[in-house]
Amino acid sequence: MNTYTIINQQNWKRAQHCAVFRNSVEPAFCVTFELDITNFKNKVKEQNLSFTMAMIFAVSKCANEIEEFRYRFLDGEVVLFDHIDTAFTYMNNETELFKVVNVPLLNTMSEYVELALTTAKEQKEYFTGPLGNDIFQFSPMPWISYTHISHTNSGKKDNATPLFDWGKYFTRDGKIMMPFSVQVHHSFVDGLHVGKLADKLQTYLNEF
Repeated sequence: MNTYTIINQQNWKRAQHCAVFRNSVEPAFCVTFELDITNFKNKVKEQNLSFTMAMIFAVSKCANEIEEFRYRFLDGEVVLFDHIDTAFTYMNNETELFKVVNVPLLNTMSEYVELALTTAKEQKEYFTGPLGNDIFQFSPMPWISYTHISHTNSGKKDNATPLFDWGKYFTRDGKIMMPFSVQVHHSFVDGLHVGKLADKLQTYLNEF
């Protein structure tokens, strides 16, 4: 597990908001918006990188830079992780069933993509155990270009792991666009922070 700091909720500015949403029937919310991936897709292709793994790296890098995406509940406490790693679904084309693969977030995209592909291909099990708190979860859906998405609910209100998805990209007005979804726990993340991620990620994709 990555290192973390236990938050003193007596003087934490978000304590009241956290408590209100933590007790909600459904404390998570999901937002879908479009990303312009024109530059990113072309540059990733030029570098012969997996688009999916490169996108996981890009999202994780940007989300790690926003504090609110690194808060979690742990043993009843609120904690802030210093660094968040990744877990993603990977399709077994023979069985058409997915497996969940855990991969640490490395410093460079090329290193991460190589490790992620190797780990995914070599893993035999569909599930290797419960996911840790210190991950971002990814479940791309490249078969359809959706405008809305919802997710299964484990019933665990303290599950604050952000979940990222994207759908099939398409061309509009000469640009390659892609639906992208962010599901977060409202105890820690508001619409403002999702907006910050959207801006930060779009800038990263444009400048890659």
